Order: sequence, then C-alpha cells, then structure tokens
Amino acid sequence: MNRFTCDVEEATFDERVIARSDALPVVLDIGAAWCGPCRVLTPMLEKLALAYQGQFLLARVDADENMRIAGRHQAKGFPTVIAYSHGQVTDRFHGAQTERFLREFLDRLITSHQALSTVDQHALPISTNYTI
Repeated sequence: MNRFTCDVEEATFDERVIARSDALPVVLDIGAAWCGPCRVLTPMLEKLALAYQGQFLLARVDADENMRIAGRHQAKGFPTVIAYSHGQVTDRFHGAQTERFLREFLDRLITSHQALSTVDQHALPISTNYTI
C-alpha cells in the first residue's frame, strides 16, 4: 500500500470515497483475498496509483468483510472496479484487465473529473419540476 491507496469499510465509505471524490477521482476496487483475478488486478492498480502520483485515490474494499458495499454496487463478480467523480459513479468494469486498459480507464476518469471541476457550478441550469 502507498499514500495514494486506502482501505475502505462501511464506516469510512462516505468520507473516503464519496467526499474525497469531489477533490479527486476515486477508484473503488471491490475484491476478496480468495479471488485469483483480484490478486492480479489490485497490485496493478496500486502500482498505477503510485505512478499517477495522486491524480486519483485507490480505495480498496474487502467484499467478504463489507457485503453491504459490494451489494450496493451490485458487484456480481470480483474484482469489480468502480470510478467515482464528484460523488457519482461514472464508470465501472469487472475482472482483471491489462495495464493498457487500466491506463485508458484512469485517463478517461481523470480527464472527465478535471473537466467537471473547471465548470462553474453556479452557471449550470437548475433542474426544476413543473406541474401544470
């Protein structure tokens, strides 16, 4: 683990994933110790978190110990990786992937997060429901 990676459980999810995703994108890695593809993917994500030097936060979840988080994210297989930006899920994938795939996934996430961060939130139209 490095300073760009943290472990998340039910009690810390809102703070470490939802709230932090306002400042930088958060990649939620839901896996399990017994899962072979997880043992391949998680070290690759940790390596990339270090290589990207804080452009995103890697938040790891042990599905066996945090079934509610896995259930809330409809993780039907492991690993399940979910991207958060500004408190919202923006992308996801399942299973072990190549480093190239991961870099493209991360680059899209970082670019879209930065684009949303530069938008003047007060200039966005307010959605209003009208009843007639």
